[in-house]
Amino acid sequence: MIVGLAAVLWRSNRQRLKANALLERQKAELQTQRDHTTQALADLRATQNQLIQKEKMASLGELTAGIAHEIQNPLNFVNNFADVSAELVAELKEAQAAGDGEEVAALADDLSQNLGKIHQHGQRAAGIVRGMLEHSRQSTGERQPTDVNALCDEYLRLAYHGLRAKDKSFNATLETDFAPSLPVVEAVAGDLGRVLLNLLTNAFYAVQQRQQAGEAGYQPTVSMSTRQVGGSVEIRVADNGTGMPAEVQAKIFQPFFTTKPTGEGTGLGLSLSYDIITKAHGGSLNVASQAGEGTTFTVRLPC
Repeated sequence: MIVGLAAVLWRSNRQRLKANALLERQKAELQTQRDHTTQALADLRATQNQLIQKEKMASLGELTAGIAHEIQNPLNFVNNFADVSAELVAELKEAQAAGDGEEVAALADDLSQNLGKIHQHGQRAAGIVRGMLEHSRQSTGERQPTDVNALCDEYLRLAYHGLRAKDKSFNATLETDFAPSLPVVEAVAGDLGRVLLNLLTNAFYAVQQRQQAGEAGYQPTVSMSTRQVGGSVEIRVADNGTGMPAEVQAKIFQPFFTTKPTGEGTGLGLSLSYDIITKAHGGSLNVASQAGEGTTFTVRLPC
């Protein structure tokens, strides 16, 4: 009996040891899987950040030609007024030498006005550069009071001149209807600018594609409007381009979905735009389109 009991205890102890060993192996496998999952998640987030940055830099590339065009205007003014001011200084010295106090005062007034204009256009150029830097840097997510009309007007011109710089033959009618006395919106201006640039770039692409199809009498037109709707500010970007069928509209905000040829788009622009408006700003982004007639994107932001 004692021998039998010992055998039972031995088998029970052996089974317990096997069970403990199996449990330890399973725990080790689970930890390994957890480590792999954690690393995969970290890699996924890193890849996502890289893709977002790639999209941001791609949109910055779209801006570059437009920025060059826009910054050239104030620089031309600065150069012209600086040349005129140098001539005024020479004339002022001559008037001083001749003892003509009245002429000295008049020339000094002209010189003062020129300096004011140089400062004004220099600030305009600096503002364009600041906008470019805001567009390219990592967003802090900090919202500030933003003039939506000014932002819309700036990005409309930058997007249009950016496309014109790449295709000199392209021309489009630009229509604007910005509501006066529009309330400011608490927004991350750089992020909102990225959304506007993406919507406008898509609009110009659509009208350019329809124009290249050779349709008789077709005039490419892109319009941008703002208005206050209750407690929201609404921005509309509309075009009379190629338009989209219903099945494309249903997927338009999905990541990596694009109707452009390979190499011409990341498929992230509208997806990121949607997240910026809805998640980061608590607003809405909607699309309405008719194939062969055009598309309208509507952004609403709380004010």
